Amino acid sequence: MLRETRIAFIGSGTMAEAMIKVLIDKGLVPRQQIIGSGPREARAQELRARYGIEATTDNREAARTADVVVLSVKPQVIPAVLMELQGCIKPEALILSIVAGSTMSTIASGLKHAAIVRAMPNTPAQIGEGMTVWTATPEVKERQLAQAQAILKAMGQEIYVDEERYLDMATAVSGTGPTYVFLMMEAMVDAAVHLGFSRRVARELVLQTVLGSVLFARQSGKHLAELRNMVTSPGGTSADAIYQLEKGSMRTILSKAIWAAYQKSVLLGRQNNISSPERELPLNGS
Repeated sequence: MLRETRIAFIGSGTMAEAMIKVLIDKGLVPRQQIIGSGPREARAQELRARYGIEATTDNREAARTADVVVLSVKPQVIPAVLMELQGCIKPEALILSIVAGSTMSTIASGLKHAAIVRAMPNTPAQIGEGMTVWTATPEVKERQLAQAQAILKAMGQEIYVDEERYLDMATAVSGTGPTYVFLMMEAMVDAAVHLGFSRRVARELVLQTVLGSVLFARQSGKHLAELRNMVTSPGGTSADAIYQLEKGSMRTILSKAIWAAYQKSVLLGRQNNISSPERELPLNGS
């Protein structure tokens, strides 16, 4: 499906490299069919040496012959990049955007191109264990949908949604989600060191505990509250620990953090939207 597909990455940062790596490692795309583009020649040389792909500092050159153009730049520069690329995308090409907050209408207007897939992957995609939520414009053909799905599936799990509004929600939950997990793990390691463990042992305890808990939750199929109750004995250590977490409003703080990330994603979309009037940003969860 992708063997004859030429893929250009506009923006060659961490997530672009992760996608390049899994596509090559899984044999989905020959390395000579991939080209990466970014502002620094040193980065281009690095990608050539590491993966054997083409690399350039000229976005237009990279996009001109591509069948799939992956937009993987920072949200702040997307308006300038769209203007730069306008007119050099092949009419039959697919645009696959992983730019947080940038709507499909913004991209379509900026590129004068209608076939667009918008996706929100997350950091674990770097090891093929990511979670990606994605959607597409009506102009995307069945073959292109299959190509997009194959690319995203290479990074882990993927979920297609019919409405674009779910992408901002996914940005706050799964896209930003690893940040919440890493912070919790960091706090657990620090607490274990405070108890007296070495940092090396504390880190191993926390990593395996989180990994085992996630795998157990996935395989059991039980509600998370049921799993929590399974390890919470009356008057036991878990009960005391949960009491302190609830007393510290952990659920509320986490909910506020996810809401803040969602608002930021919507705001980025408004700032980068060059085709439609601004809409009011909701002030609460209603």
